[in-house]
Amino acid sequence: MIHESAHGPTTAAPPPAAIGAPEVIRRVQTLAEYRECVALQEETWGEGFSERVPASVLLVSQKLGGVVAAAFQGERMVGFVFGMTGPMHGRLVHWSDMLAVRPEARGSGIGERLKRHQRELVRALGVETMHWTFDPLVARNARLNLVRLGARATEYVPNMYGAGTGSPLHGAMPTDRLVVTWDLTRDDAAPRDASEGPTVRIEVPHDVHALPPEQRAEWRAVTRAAFLEHLARGYRIVAFRRGDGDALPYYELARDAFTEDDA
Repeated sequence: MIHESAHGPTTAAPPPAAIGAPEVIRRVQTLAEYRECVALQEETWGEGFSERVPASVLLVSQKLGGVVAAAFQGERMVGFVFGMTGPMHGRLVHWSDMLAVRPEARGSGIGERLKRHQRELVRALGVETMHWTFDPLVARNARLNLVRLGARATEYVPNMYGAGTGSPLHGAMPTDRLVVTWDLTRDDAAPRDASEGPTVRIEVPHDVHALPPEQRAEWRAVTRAAFLEHLARGYRIVAFRRGDGDALPYYELARDAFTEDDA
């Protein structure tokens, strides 16, 4: 399944009562709230989104150590996060599968607060590591995941979920993803890795969803080739930068030492 996102198609403005109401973040509790999570998936990724998680699966996952938590302003759900807990390589880990925030609530830090709430819930189970994926072309999500939360990008997977999700947000583009690892034993964001070796930059658009499909496809092809080449040569992603002024945001990759293929 998919998908960490803070983006989605534009929707109508919220009811006036929701604006400025106190924010509460808690586990989803009722069937109506689980169904609202499904509605929010469709609002974010489109009604034809084939990978949406039904209310019944959300409910059962939470009974078995998973997390379905939501942010509310008044009675209105403005965002939710969903993840599953289970063994990986002999250790208990949590895989965060979905994060969605309504358009009117983006930029307010709700996505980050949902992730941190999720973190505390799974730490109580003894989980020390959380994983999830995000589209490397979405600069806003890269900043949230790698800078604000301090997770580390550990793997690049081409077309991880296929190109037929039915979401207008994904379109016909391959769903390339970076897999991230979040160390839950640390209370601070991970510091930038030090390296005395060579570094490279891989630039991404300010807003990939604002680009026409052909330009998105070009960005996907060029950045995929760059990530795969440099990761295969021993580079690692050590930072994400917003870029100054009109400069494009970029990933910084580093390697500890020169090898023969640098000559």
